[in-house]
Amino acid sequence: MLIARDRVRARPSLRSRLARHVLAPLALTWGLGSIVVLAVGNHFAAQAFDRALLDDAYALAAYVRHDGQRLALELTPPQISTLLFDHSESVYFAVFGPGGTQLAGDSRLSPARIPAGAAHEFAELAFAGQRVRSVSLRRDEPAEFVVVMAQTTAGRTQLLQRLLAVSALVQVVLLGLLAWWLSRTIERDLRPLTDLQHAVDRRDAGDLAPLPASLTDDATTRDMQRLGQAVNSLLSRLQESLKAQREFAGSVAHELRTPLAGIRAQAGYALAQDDAASWRSELQGIAQAEQRASRLVDQLLALARADEASAGLTLETLALDELVRDILMRFMPRADAAGVDLGAEGLDEPVEVRGDKALIEGMLNNLLDNALRYGSAGTPRVTVAVHREHGAAVLSVTDNGPGLGAADMETLTQRWAQGAQGRTLGQGAGLGLAIVRRYAELLGAQLRLGSGPQGEGLCASVRFEHTRHPRSTT
Repeated sequence: MLIARDRVRARPSLRSRLARHVLAPLALTWGLGSIVVLAVGNHFAAQAFDRALLDDAYALAAYVRHDGQRLALELTPPQISTLLFDHSESVYFAVFGPGGTQLAGDSRLSPARIPAGAAHEFAELAFAGQRVRSVSLRRDEPAEFVVVMAQTTAGRTQLLQRLLAVSALVQVVLLGLLAWWLSRTIERDLRPLTDLQHAVDRRDAGDLAPLPASLTDDATTRDMQRLGQAVNSLLSRLQESLKAQREFAGSVAHELRTPLAGIRAQAGYALAQDDAASWRSELQGIAQAEQRASRLVDQLLALARADEASAGLTLETLALDELVRDILMRFMPRADAAGVDLGAEGLDEPVEVRGDKALIEGMLNNLLDNALRYGSAGTPRVTVAVHREHGAAVLSVTDNGPGLGAADMETLTQRWAQGAQGRTLGQGAGLGLAIVRRYAELLGAQLRLGSGPQGEGLCASVRFEHTRHPRSTT
C-alpha cells in the first residue's frame, strides 16, 4: 500500500500537466511569433530605409545640370552636407555621367547593374570595411547619368534589436501573467475533483450512501457533474448487489435449514432402530430430502448466475426446435417413469432465435419440472410446443393439472412464492417460475402464464422477439 502511494505521489498532478500542456504550446507559439515579428519588422524597416535612401537619390539628382557641354552637380559642400545629413547613419554618394565617368562624390562607390526598363536598383556593398546599403538611380534628363546613394545599416540593426527586445519583454510579461492566471484557474476548476477524492477517501467499505449534492447535481462543470453521477450510480449498483447477496445468503440459510433438519431427524431415528426395514425406509426418506435440497441449491445458484449474467451476456443465433427436441429426449425417461404423456408440437418447422443456450435450457427445464410435478392425478399429459406468432417465436409448456388462479399467476413469478398445490405436495421452494422469468428478462423475452386448452391446466409460454427467418431444411 505504501509503495502504491509513493508511486502515486511520484507522478505529476493533473494541475501541473494541464498547465504544462497549455504553457508549452504557448511558449512555442511565442517563439515562432517572435521570429515572424522579426522577419516582418526587418522587411518593413528595410522598405522604409530603402524608400528614404531612394528619396535622397532623387533629391540629389534634381541638382544635376547640363551647361551645354557637360553634366555637373550644382551643389556647394555645405548644401551637400545638409542634404546628406543623418543623425544615426553615415551617408555617401557618387554621380556618374555617360560612359561611367564620375562627376562628383566618393570615388570608392560604384553603380550597381540596373536592369533594363528599371529606374533604380538596390544592392549591398562592402564599403570602407563595413556593409552599406546602396541604391543606383538612372536618369535620362537633361542627359543620361546615374546617382549612387549609400548608407550604413547600424541604425536598421539597432531598430530591429529594440523591436525584438521590446516585443520579447512584453510577451514574457504576458506569458508570466497567463501562467499565473492559468494556475489559479486550473486549481479552482479542479478543486471539486479534489473534494470528490477526499469524500471517497474518508468513507469506509460499508458506506455506500450517495455523494453530497454539491459534488453531483450542484457541480460547477458538466464533466464533474457527470463524474459525480457516475460514482453515485456505481454506489447504487454496489448497494443493490450487496443487498442481493445478503438476501441470497439469508434465503439459502433459511431454505436449507428445513431439509437439513429433516435429514438429521431421519438419520437420528434410523440410528435408534434395530430393524433393517426401518433403516431402509429412513434412508429412502433421507435420499428424497437430499434430492430436494440439491434441487433447491441448483435453483438458488441458477438465480445467482442469472444476476451475474446480466452484465456480460452475449446472445447468439440458436435453432430453438433442435434445442427443445434434445431437452425433451432427456426428460422422456422421467416422464415414462411417472406415467406422464410427454409430447411435442411444431418441432417439424425450423425456428431460430437470438439467445443463450444455457438460459433457454434452464427455462425449459424448470417449466417441464413444474409440469411433471403438478400434472393431473388421472392421466397426466404435458405438451411442449414451438410456433410463430406475429413474427415472434413462442415456446410453451402446457399440462392438464389443476392450473392456477388469476391471483396466483400474478404472484408465482416472484421468488419464494408457492401456490396451493405446491404447499399441499410439500415440494419445491417457489423458485422455478422466478428463474424462468429472470432468464426471459435477460434474453429480452416475455414469460406469460395462462390456462390450457378448454380452461384446463396451466400454459406457461415464453415469447422471443429476437427471431430469424426459418433456415432451409434442404
